[in-house]
Amino acid sequence: MKRIALLGATGSIGRQALEIIDAGPELELCALAAGSTDVSGLAVERGVRNFQSGGDLVALLEACEPDLVLNAVVGFAGCRATLWALEQGVTLALANKESLVAAGELALTAKERGGGLLLPVDSEHSAVFQCLEGRTVEEVVSIVLTASGGPFRGRSRAELQRVTPEQALAHPTWQMGPKITIDSATLANKGLEVIEAHFLFGLPYEQIEVIVHPSSIVHSLVRFRDGAALAHLGYPDMRIPISFALGYPDRPATTIQPLDLASGLTLEFQELDEETFPLVSLAREAGRTGGSAPCAYSAANEVAVEAFLGGQLCFLGIAEVIERALARADTSAARDLGALVEADTAARRVAAEEVARIERL
Repeated sequence: MKRIALLGATGSIGRQALEIIDAGPELELCALAAGSTDVSGLAVERGVRNFQSGGDLVALLEACEPDLVLNAVVGFAGCRATLWALEQGVTLALANKESLVAAGELALTAKERGGGLLLPVDSEHSAVFQCLEGRTVEEVVSIVLTASGGPFRGRSRAELQRVTPEQALAHPTWQMGPKITIDSATLANKGLEVIEAHFLFGLPYEQIEVIVHPSSIVHSLVRFRDGAALAHLGYPDMRIPISFALGYPDRPATTIQPLDLASGLTLEFQELDEETFPLVSLAREAGRTGGSAPCAYSAANEVAVEAFLGGQLCFLGIAEVIERALARADTSAARDLGALVEADTAARRVAAEEVARIERL
């Protein structure tokens, strides 16, 4: 029996994870947590004694003694739980990309000390992980992360001037929470994924590609030095990577239908328009700068997305806030979690100032 602590239980990933756990006789839910939603009713319903809404999750994790932590908390708030699991050597199924982006070096150090397993839950990184199994990084030419392009694929900057939150939340292929859906519309999610891939797979940024793939059938692919490329294909359904992570090293059966290859399936790929969607190149810049620059990118993005959803910032202002915040950020490396929290707080303050400045303009 595998004991699972589910963090972010009421979000999109959390709800689908509960479905997977219910269907897996070898999976046992030992803890539930959510950012602000009351999970007491859900805990009673499922007979879970360890549960929490908000606050520091470390005490909860220590009390429930999990075999696996599924971290689906949104944003930097998931960072402490990520570092705890890695430090303790507890298997971490990571859906909270921001914590690895912000705390990449600290996370790798914690993983080395703890010796545990880190399993990506993002569909793109799960795909790369599976394509790389049994291979070394020396065999890899590059990994290719696919992007749906979001709801505004093909539009010009001029056409994005008056985009509304409702339009940005209408994703064409994935059903996700509001923050990641906006990140998909701006392509900040791909920027975060580029940095995350760097830390997950130990590849330099020049070996991490991004390409637009509107149907979201190919979740990622890996190019090898012999000229071959391995790709992971499947319908856009997050239950697949969640199930893979929770069941690893086994591959449990699911109710998800396999691809119907004779249905007229078309695999279309397009070059990313980085002029209209600059957040991928900004993420590469932050990643290459290193130190706490990726933390500043992630923090500024959270502030800007919240401002956009709240009507205080235009859609194109999101990228502008992040660029300005990165230019002003102290990118010194954080020596520990406390210093990282300070860097995150400082970046959020700068981003908030830039939101106000853009609003006044």
